[in-house]
Amino acid sequence: MQNDQLPTRRRALLAGAVSLCAAGAAAVFAPGAGKRAASTPPPAAGARAARRPLRPSEYRLRPLTGYGPPRAPHGKTPVRREPLLSVPGHGRTMVLSFDDGPDPRYTPHILDTLARYGVRAMFFVCGEMAVGNQDLLARMADEGHVVGNHTWTHPLLTRLRRARIRSEMERTSDVIEKACGERPEWFRAPYGAWNRAAFQLGAELGMESLAWTVDTLDWTEPGTRTIVERVEDGAAPGVVVLSHDAGGDRSQSVRALRAYLPGLLDSGYHVTVPRRQYV
Repeated sequence: MQNDQLPTRRRALLAGAVSLCAAGAAAVFAPGAGKRAASTPPPAAGARAARRPLRPSEYRLRPLTGYGPPRAPHGKTPVRREPLLSVPGHGRTMVLSFDDGPDPRYTPHILDTLARYGVRAMFFVCGEMAVGNQDLLARMADEGHVVGNHTWTHPLLTRLRRARIRSEMERTSDVIEKACGERPEWFRAPYGAWNRAAFQLGAELGMESLAWTVDTLDWTEPGTRTIVERVEDGAAPGVVVLSHDAGGDRSQSVRALRAYLPGLLDSGYHVTVPRRQYV
């Protein structure tokens, strides 16, 4: 009988649960309970739960692979009568651009140098080169560079019909989108030869037209030292430098970048990529 009078472990747990439920119900329905609950300040409007900081590689990749916050819809791209020759910026800002690639012999070395100094650049790619080197396009995007459209076959646009110009642009944009996840927002005409159709079609496809301020003429293979001097002599706020990473032997361009880039940075230049302006 004595054992029957002592609650077993199971009975004790059940009794405790019943007591807690009863106490909770009493608190909810007791007079003034709502006032006491309201006295606890609610979370601030728009507050978010703390998240662990992203590793650098994740930070670069997220916006480029669609996992970032949704972008606001773009406005219209203006139809220009002449391309942009320089870019607005604050202080000593410059842009480095490379045309005609990607070329697996030279483009990786240029990307390595840019990565070493934490610098972003613009690459205006040709579709016929890009289609077989989409891994290089993906690397450009992953490392924060701008991948622009430089047509499919690098033709002289002023000699082409409108339909052919559109095809050159669209096919290249398709390859860039496949490799990078986004269609290009910048266009550069081969040889710097724009016409009315190129401006109109580029704008229809959402691309801004960008030329350059300083032409290194590296495609003539003038020598590494000459390329370096042309960049250093032309350096100024807002300048866009034109070099090449394909279309021939670009070993001089690779060596020149290694020589002039640290000097520009040491001189206080901020080498970066431009931000699009919409209307």
